[in-house]
Amino acid sequence: MWPPEARETGRAGFERGFISTTSVLLITMRPRAGWRTKEALSPLTPEQLDAIRQIDSPTVSNAIEQFGVRPRLAGFAGWSLRCAFPELGTLIGYAVTCTADSTTEGRRDERGLLRLWEAVEAAPKPSVIVIKDIGPERHRSCHMGEVMATTARALGAVGCISDGGLRDVVEVRGLGFHYFCPGFVVSHGNPIICDINVAVAVEGLDVSPGDLLHGDANGVLAIPAGVADRVAEQAMRVREAERQVLDFVRAPGLTVEKLREFQKRFRH
Repeated sequence: MWPPEARETGRAGFERGFISTTSVLLITMRPRAGWRTKEALSPLTPEQLDAIRQIDSPTVSNAIEQFGVRPRLAGFAGWSLRCAFPELGTLIGYAVTCTADSTTEGRRDERGLLRLWEAVEAAPKPSVIVIKDIGPERHRSCHMGEVMATTARALGAVGCISDGGLRDVVEVRGLGFHYFCPGFVVSHGNPIICDINVAVAVEGLDVSPGDLLHGDANGVLAIPAGVADRVAEQAMRVREAERQVLDFVRAPGLTVEKLREFQKRFRH
């Protein structure tokens, strides 16, 4: 059984005036297996990844909520982390994280980018590079362009997520390489990759190395490993529940009283 607080969430949301009937419907369409809170470390199969890739990120987010494995305000980035190339479709891949600074004049690092490329090469595929800016002027930072994106793609990465700037927009779009960032900056400044494969936070999204990330025009979220193999199936339940709600509210003659009676049918 779903816990009482989960049942009440859907009910109270609807009665506050929101169309939360979907949440109530999903109570009756819950996964039969018990909740898993222990993270599974095995990468998904290509078929499993492709199934999730076909689903929009809000539906994936709604599906994850049904498992109750994390707080509702965790696991997704804020609106400033924008999808630069929505025409490329959905980004999905395993995080390779790093911190970077491109706005400290005179800072040096003789190690260059090889440590990052080693991490990308060793990571599960597809991989996504996540760059956390730690410089003094984040709004002027720039952490990737055509050369880095081309190299990353050749090593198995499919995109870059950063809370700093990126550049070479036309060329990187042409590569089919995803960008998620607040904006673009023309100069790479004084770029330094600092720490590799460390826990980072980008625009409210906590990311650890190996986290499975999903993003599209709606934004970016992390898929908990312990439920990743069940997210696609649960997302289909979400879509079916939403279809029932939409069919109902689109029918002629909708009233609040009809909404009230509609949602009662799915209560426990």
